[in-house]
Amino acid sequence: MTLLVVDHVSKRFPRPGGMFAAGPEVVAVDDVSFALEAGGRLGVVGESGCGKSTLGRIILGLYRPNTGRVLLDGADLHAASTRELRRSVQMIWQDTAGALDPRLRVGDSLSEPLAVQGLVGGKAERARKAVEWLDRVGLDASLATHRPHELSGGQRQRVGIARALAPGPALLIADEPVASLDVSVQTQILRLLADLITETRVALIFISHDIRVVRALTDRVLVLYRGRAVELGPTDAVTHRPLHPYTQALIAAVPALHPDERRARPAAPERDNAVPAGCAFAPRCAQGDASCQEEIPAWREITPGHWVACSRVD
Repeated sequence: MTLLVVDHVSKRFPRPGGMFAAGPEVVAVDDVSFALEAGGRLGVVGESGCGKSTLGRIILGLYRPNTGRVLLDGADLHAASTRELRRSVQMIWQDTAGALDPRLRVGDSLSEPLAVQGLVGGKAERARKAVEWLDRVGLDASLATHRPHELSGGQRQRVGIARALAPGPALLIADEPVASLDVSVQTQILRLLADLITETRVALIFISHDIRVVRALTDRVLVLYRGRAVELGPTDAVTHRPLHPYTQALIAAVPALHPDERRARPAAPERDNAVPAGCAFAPRCAQGDASCQEEIPAWREITPGHWVACSRVD
């Protein structure tokens, strides 16, 4: 069953400087479409500034798209009530400190969304649920009386995961949830997240620049470049048999762990600030020609479920 439909969504922002800024608006997301099944796991990858986080915030309802729409169970999310929206879609943020109110104790941070959504009646029952979720994310019940600054980054992210899942959302968006954590803690958090997603059967959109993490947590991958979707398909196909030159460059940039696998790889040209009228990746692509800079490539299904926007792919 289809849970989420992102239908030709675009988002533009004014350039810094307000009314006195020179030049056109900044296009953060450009005509992106995809669907997500209930319980599905979609990875969204791309380099910094490609529109990953903006897309996540549109789906969460923090940003309203300039064009297009987002449907959850067939209902337009941006026309839904605030309470309904926040119950259905939850976010795990990258900034573990900024995501938690420094004035609230951990137990109150966990019980607050339950009270706001009217999901659990009674303060004592909400406190019990908060302690229950602390246990589910591997934290001691005593931390319920602590404030965020008294916790480590990994502990704060566990609280963030618990707070996002406690209301029972249909869709969970994880925006670079381990990027700010130590490597040793990252593995623990990712294992916890994978276990809880399996247990709760919540659908997942996992936003990351690290394709190795996406490979481990998702069953499909959407690749963005300068706000445009350039490839979408099964995780195994996209990460092991990438079709788009940009996806190929992302895979090639992943460091090899074994010395025998390390080899010199040609570096992609530096990103050009000038966006051509055609393919946005054309200035950096070694496979393109003059026509690529003039014509926007069609979004085509090359094999069942594997889509790409590249005129050079047969």
